[in-house]
Amino acid sequence: MVTVVFLGTGGIMPTKERNVPAIAIRYKGEIVLFDAGEGTIRQMNTASLSPMKVDKIFITHFHGDHYLGLAALIQTMNLWNRTKPLHIYGPEGSAEFVKNLLRSGYFKPAFDVVIHEIGEVRLRFGEYEIWSFEVEHGIPALGYVFKERDRRGHFDLEKIRKLGLKPGPWMKVLEERGEVEVSGMRIRLEDVTGPKRRGIKIVYSGDTEPCERLKLFARRADLLIHEATYIREEHRRDSYHTTVEEACAIAQEAKARLLALFHRAPRYPYDEYVAFARKVCQIPFIVPRDLDILTVGGE
Repeated sequence: MVTVVFLGTGGIMPTKERNVPAIAIRYKGEIVLFDAGEGTIRQMNTASLSPMKVDKIFITHFHGDHYLGLAALIQTMNLWNRTKPLHIYGPEGSAEFVKNLLRSGYFKPAFDVVIHEIGEVRLRFGEYEIWSFEVEHGIPALGYVFKERDRRGHFDLEKIRKLGLKPGPWMKVLEERGEVEVSGMRIRLEDVTGPKRRGIKIVYSGDTEPCERLKLFARRADLLIHEATYIREEHRRDSYHTTVEEACAIAQEAKARLLALFHRAPRYPYDEYVAFARKVCQIPFIVPRDLDILTVGGE
């Protein structure tokens, strides 16, 4: 089970109604942050999310509405006497931009801030992975996949009985070792369990115009959080963004289970935006508000 907290759901600039992009994923006691627009620390406090539980922040690109909250977030961690390192991941240019933030003002964190410039990579962290992929936004920009590792199937009592065995302490040993000898038989985990269960997959587009790389990485996502900045094509001009209708078509083509329309431009009231999405989306979708919480479960 993965919990997604939409800390900021709008784009371009904050408004009275909603903040700029930041998404927190809670997984087994850890908080992974995707983007950190201005005001992210306030949103985290309102959502009762401790910044001290954040060890990794993934920035999609360096337009202000996606990263200007980093400085306040890091200074708050410092104020609370953080000692463990903070890892920040982002596209080309990340090191220069983050170091400039850390040099501004009379401030230097007492803990290590480790900056990772990445392209398309697959990063493994215990029971989950983060995949990054390039998107099309006119500057170096990435989208991200949070992918829980596939889990083994449950013990199948019918399979156990067919082998002439009974449930017992040997099952715990088998879980730990993957193989065990019982009554003279060598038993492997796959011999007595059902099919693997697919791990949860959450995809975040960041800012992008429609692109094939995103469709590929979003394939069969449990949740696709796709930017849908504009309702009308003429409002987009040359801004490298996606419309609501395009985001819905991408999610449908990728066979995503649920689409979250994200990064709404300030010009659109919430009700107008939702009403338009209902007209054009042929798949399950949501338009999250700030501080909405969504629980995502896999197969």
